[in-house]
Amino acid sequence: MNTRTLRFMPVLIIAASLLSACSSAATPPTQRPPIGGYPAPPSVPVTGRPAATSVPAYQSPGAPASVPVSGQGRAPESSNQAGRVPIPPTSVPPSRPAEVPALPPSSEGFRDAGVNPWIDATRDHLSTFAIDTDTASYDVARRYLQNGQLPPYAAVRVEEFVNAFKPGYALPRNLAFGLYADAAPSPFHGQDTVLVRFGVQGAIPEPAARRSVSYVFVVDVSGSMSTNNRLGLAVDALKMLASRMRSDDTIGIVAFTTTARNVLAPTPISNLRAINSALDSLRTEASTNVGQGLEFGYRMANQAFRQDGNNRVFLISDGVANEGGITPEAILRQVSEYASKGIQLHTIGVGFGDYNDALLEQLADKGNGQYVYINTTGDAEKLVAEKFASYETIALDAKTQVDFNADVVVSYRQIGYENRAVADSDFRNNSAGGGGIGAGRSAVALYAVQLRPGAQGRIATLQLRWQDPRTREWQEINGNLTTFDVARSYEQAAPRFRLAATVAQFAEILRQSPHASQWPMWDIAKRADALKGELRDDNDVAVFAEIANAASRAR
Repeated sequence: MNTRTLRFMPVLIIAASLLSACSSAATPPTQRPPIGGYPAPPSVPVTGRPAATSVPAYQSPGAPASVPVSGQGRAPESSNQAGRVPIPPTSVPPSRPAEVPALPPSSEGFRDAGVNPWIDATRDHLSTFAIDTDTASYDVARRYLQNGQLPPYAAVRVEEFVNAFKPGYALPRNLAFGLYADAAPSPFHGQDTVLVRFGVQGAIPEPAARRSVSYVFVVDVSGSMSTNNRLGLAVDALKMLASRMRSDDTIGIVAFTTTARNVLAPTPISNLRAINSALDSLRTEASTNVGQGLEFGYRMANQAFRQDGNNRVFLISDGVANEGGITPEAILRQVSEYASKGIQLHTIGVGFGDYNDALLEQLADKGNGQYVYINTTGDAEKLVAEKFASYETIALDAKTQVDFNADVVVSYRQIGYENRAVADSDFRNNSAGGGGIGAGRSAVALYAVQLRPGAQGRIATLQLRWQDPRTREWQEINGNLTTFDVARSYEQAAPRFRLAATVAQFAEILRQSPHASQWPMWDIAKRADALKGELRDDNDVAVFAEIANAASRAR
């Protein structure tokens, strides 16, 4: 995907959805009304202003010189600083050289998914991945940086950093989804390379259209949950969530330690006192048996299943240990089976120190749900109560496929989504899992794309495929990005576009990507400070500027 957007012109492709009505939302002042239709023509360029084909990449003062690219089939070269060799343009799985700089020891369970390579568009023109709306990786890294430490590189997932911020998309009206695309010359790559931002924005139904909810809380009460009052934080978060739900919604509670037990049968929110009393009764005990906890939770959710409702299990845990003779692989298989029946699994991670990020992230992925991380009461309110209280699922097993036009594109590289990759042949395979999308949620994917000098026309076609949770029918929409949609300069791109690009580069540096090894963190901090001024009403951007400066000092 390519990233030059002269006027931040989004490409919107709309689905014929069963959502009856969507709430109205003000269009950001920098954003033009969405355009497009369904289905979009496969390769007809949108009329517009031709993109400049020889504008040099922006360079901030003191930044390393960008390496010019010939455009004859070679991807931009990467630095081999710190012993990490460049990744050539080839259709290979994400990889990371074994020789990496030493990091401070960490007892937290992070899994390194590698770094995506450059892909020659003539050899492989398709990029396919499951939608991901998680934000936990950013919140974990924020915790480290606010504590004066750099996060372990394995803790960094670029897409979760980017998705932690508002993309600035208008909510689609009377439609299920809007697809957006914008692009601008990349300040982080060589000449003729652009950054492309593809976005999916879900609609919000009227409150009256929200289906009833059946939630089951599966709460870890093992000994490690007593550290730093993790259990108390979890209980507070669940109470806030329950207080915002409707009277006809139900909540059941399961607690697990070495064994699991039912604490509260599914109870209507109208009896909130009983729900809060059951949560207050939880006390930390012995070891952790995640498998049995989920088994009990899914069993309860299955018994309370609402055919016309939203059915979810929430696992609240630090995920530190697993006993009971069941392997993580067996747990993941169990989760996938229930997800196929329409019961989603959301995971809520708590704690600092011993913490199993990898397990919680994989469980949510397999469970068609979302993974969030909390470490304070403020996190609990923002990431749990506000996010899940009125949660309406509008897509299951959502997958995205980007089809690059090799006549215009030399090579491309997806920035992030390494552990969400899907085989190109599985895009329309209904048994191949994807991601769940909630009402009003958005997901963004960034690509660095090297254009052929002087080439014009279609850069790529974006396709979204998902299962409607009400009808269980499969839907598909698509739309195009062309060279005429590329901004003349990075500075002319919309602030939200530049925010996504800056956040992604920040994450690339933190995860020690060989594609960003020579880029200075001070430049990211400078860009973050400037964005804080432009987006002064968004406190999340102010916090980002703070942690970018903290990272600059830590390096």
